[in-house]
Amino acid sequence: MMLDDNVAVIHGAGGAIGGAVARAFAAEGARVFLAGRRLGPVAAVADDIVSAGGSAEAAEVDALDEEAVDRYLRSVTERAGRVDISFDAVGIPNAEILGVPLLELDADRFARPIAAYTRAYFLTARLAARRMVARGSGVIMTVTALHSRTGIPLVGGYGPAMAAKEALTRDLSAELAPLGIRVVGLRPQAMPETRTIREAFEPRAEASGLTWEQWQEFLASRTHPRRLMNLDELAGAAVFLASDRASALTGTTVNLTMGSLDD
Repeated sequence: MMLDDNVAVIHGAGGAIGGAVARAFAAEGARVFLAGRRLGPVAAVADDIVSAGGSAEAAEVDALDEEAVDRYLRSVTERAGRVDISFDAVGIPNAEILGVPLLELDADRFARPIAAYTRAYFLTARLAARRMVARGSGVIMTVTALHSRTGIPLVGGYGPAMAAKEALTRDLSAELAPLGIRVVGLRPQAMPETRTIREAFEPRAEASGLTWEQWQEFLASRTHPRRLMNLDELAGAAVFLASDRASALTGTTVNLTMGSLDD
């Protein structure tokens, strides 16, 4: 198995992306430690993994709280001996940040996603890296979106937040790669199983006149295969990037937009 004997920590594991990645890591042999701001959804993912024969433990951890993240990683290393993979899938409710034109958006609401997304990634990455340095190995990962590279209306500070995360991936790698730690990101487009695509649609529904089905078709029409990717495809890419087979990949965000965004 590609991740056999790896210890993986997934922050935001109660969400669609975090849960899919956690299940995929466990299926490939990793021992997974799942963290999220609310225990219920995270515990449900852990139960699924254990029922399928995998190893998973759930915890309630606020990724924006530095002391909470540090305590949690300390407990993981005490129980498992190390951290091999840190995956940041932390999100905030998009309904709070989408749908308002920039001309009408107040500064606090604009800055909210930039502060939250970058802080969570920075804290989880930095605190995990401190545990990885002693072993001279490890993989730090996150998820962004095509908003980082193309202009999209009515997304407030979400686009700048995604761009900042990708810049942080490069900067972390520049400092950590000489210490044996890889830093990589994944940039998917819309996946119908996630809440993100629905929350992106709702502010535009009335103005565009599109139905939910038409909105999905519109997004799919921009991809080369004329379809949207799914969570299993994202999770499969995450497994590969976390494995030794991707040892040459660091300081980069892998384009998973299926051709809708050119590199």
